[in-house]
Amino acid sequence: MNITRAGIASVILSCGVSNIALAQEVTQAPQASEAVAGDIIVTAQRRSQSLLDVPLAISALGGDALESKGITNSASLATAVPNLQVSSSFGRTQPNFSLRGISVANEFNSNQASPVGVYIDDVYIAARTSHGMGLFDLDRVEVLRGPQGTLFGRNTTGGAINFITRQPALNGTQGYLQAGYGNYNTFKAQGAVETTMVEDELGLRIAANYEKGDGQIRNVYPGGRDANSVDSLQGRVALRAKPGNGAVDIKIRAYAGRDRGTQATPLGIPSERAASNLGFFEINENRVGLSRTDAWGIAGNVSVELSPTLTFTSITSYDGGKLDLDQAADGSPNDVLDIKWQSGFRQFSEEARINYEGDALKLVGGLFYGWDRTVTDNRFNIGSALGAGVDGGFFQHYRQSRRSYAAFLQGDYDLTDKLVLTLGARYTWDRGQYRDGYAFLFAGGVDDAMTPIASTVPCSGAPGTCAYDPNARFNLDGKNNALTGRAALSYTFDNGLLVYASYSRGYRSGAFNGGSYTSSAGVNYVEPERVNAYEAGVKGRLLGNMLTLSAAGFYYDYTNQQVQDLRAGPVNFLVNAPKAEVYGGEIEATLRPAPGFTINASGGYLHATYKELSLQGVDLSGNALPFAPRWTAQFGVDWKVFDTGRDSVTFSPSVNYFSRQYFSPFNTTDVAGTGQVNSELQQGAYAKVDAALVWQHDNIELRGWINNAFNRKVLAYGLDLRGAGFNYNLLVPAAPRTYGVTARVSF
Repeated sequence: MNITRAGIASVILSCGVSNIALAQEVTQAPQASEAVAGDIIVTAQRRSQSLLDVPLAISALGGDALESKGITNSASLATAVPNLQVSSSFGRTQPNFSLRGISVANEFNSNQASPVGVYIDDVYIAARTSHGMGLFDLDRVEVLRGPQGTLFGRNTTGGAINFITRQPALNGTQGYLQAGYGNYNTFKAQGAVETTMVEDELGLRIAANYEKGDGQIRNVYPGGRDANSVDSLQGRVALRAKPGNGAVDIKIRAYAGRDRGTQATPLGIPSERAASNLGFFEINENRVGLSRTDAWGIAGNVSVELSPTLTFTSITSYDGGKLDLDQAADGSPNDVLDIKWQSGFRQFSEEARINYEGDALKLVGGLFYGWDRTVTDNRFNIGSALGAGVDGGFFQHYRQSRRSYAAFLQGDYDLTDKLVLTLGARYTWDRGQYRDGYAFLFAGGVDDAMTPIASTVPCSGAPGTCAYDPNARFNLDGKNNALTGRAALSYTFDNGLLVYASYSRGYRSGAFNGGSYTSSAGVNYVEPERVNAYEAGVKGRLLGNMLTLSAAGFYYDYTNQQVQDLRAGPVNFLVNAPKAEVYGGEIEATLRPAPGFTINASGGYLHATYKELSLQGVDLSGNALPFAPRWTAQFGVDWKVFDTGRDSVTFSPSVNYFSRQYFSPFNTTDVAGTGQVNSELQQGAYAKVDAALVWQHDNIELRGWINNAFNRKVLAYGLDLRGAGFNYNLLVPAAPRTYGVTARVSF
């Protein structure tokens, strides 16, 4: 392989930077969070409301629902939320969210912000390495579809996901212990204990989660590790104080977690797989790496009731983490492509807001400040990069910092006792710095020390044309401002049915290209993404409260999606897709036709296409956006087979359907002369079946569960490598069938 092919390959592969997904088993939410059957109290508008009273498209899942649906990590959310996809090139280590077709597309560098904002207890998490945290001892998960540019802010063109943890209730002592065992020699343990030191005034809750299991992808290489193993440990402490049970409510939450599982290895080179007679869930890889990730943070939420109608809230947080991932990216017994991804993260945020609750007017307004920093050191080893049998590659370093300031205000005004007008606006100032950037071409194998040959950043020429300078650095600044907002009208009928229509404007901040290291010409700063979204919906209870229903239709005018474009050199540029069109709808329903029998179903239709886009000189207008299947559907039941009052057995099967989705903006289009076979970069339509059987006796629960019961062979992710000179595409399999039993005791 020559240097040009090596450079192209390494640039493309740099779009797949891992981030931490500390997979966790979810516990039941407190019953107090559910107002009535099928209704959950949410804070989607920064105040407590019934889910059915919020004029937004929201999927809210309490702890019971999470457990019955088998949602034990963030990737599983796609099975319960219509028009949500969760893809990853690194298995459980990197959840990349796509909501209504809006995602990071083919851009997966560690410095990029997700267009679906992820929050833990209303704290924005900038680093995508931490987006898998939170799925243990949760009160609920709220998934807000559509731009959330007013109350949630920047980087929410697709929507927002808020993981809300359980907090001390300030009365009594309670908790649970849970342990389980499954196939692949997987052991899980989880528990929480809550104690009240002073009734109604001071309480403490401590929760922990541990999971360890063998690899789910069998490695036939002699002595090689199996891929997709898990070894994770997380803990959380929550302290709550209400001095004198008065107007001040203080909540302090601290967490830490680490993951040491093996990587999700791609299937590899087709000719080698055929020669080894490998099955879909098998590989022949000499260097299955470890996904070493860490995340931690502390947050303080202080609420002060200034009067019966006025409340002040301050949320302060400091979070950090790191990524150290050894990725064999070839699925081969030879060292074709091996990458070491390394990044460290820090962030701070402060939000201060005022809530006013009047008879006819309700206001939420405030100020936000946040900064985050990413320090990256990546190494790309490419076999025969410098000539036949002469290995080499690229090393990359940079430091990115971002600062964001915002002011926001949203109000709901009762025009009549049934008609409500909502108006909101947010102004954001974003500033970014790319500092200390350098990269070089080196000689040496995977286990060898790097011998620098030539500087590539800073260097405006082709790789190898600039003499190596250890002191050379590249710096760049970027800034942008944005006005976002929301306007809506909602009407509530006498029977409680809510209808609404809204306009929202969302914004994802401009970004530096973290994926260019063969030339500084590609280290650029691109324009922000913007979405003008129009939505209409209905939600409420029908048939004498037997049916709970919500439905929404939407149309998006989507501009400037940030995507990667490979150009001659080779140089990878971050560019803006000028225009895309997205429209569709969702429906979610829960039917209780008889006591002890519940049917839940959801469906989504999505039409997401580029109206203007050219990559590698090819017009891709009309192509579908990546990770945007046309149809998604879910159907499940919770059937209480018998219930004696003290003993009960519940059977909960479900089926999830996804139509075809593409992994690349190219869809099936190949660029002439590149050797691309982009038709491989898609997953056809498929359905998966999950089920659980639960025996409940007083405070003891025994659960048997199975996911992907029919062992469907599904691709989770794909990336073009054939166009870069390799003889295979990077294709990552999703998890095979898993099953096990779990016992739980509550006190």
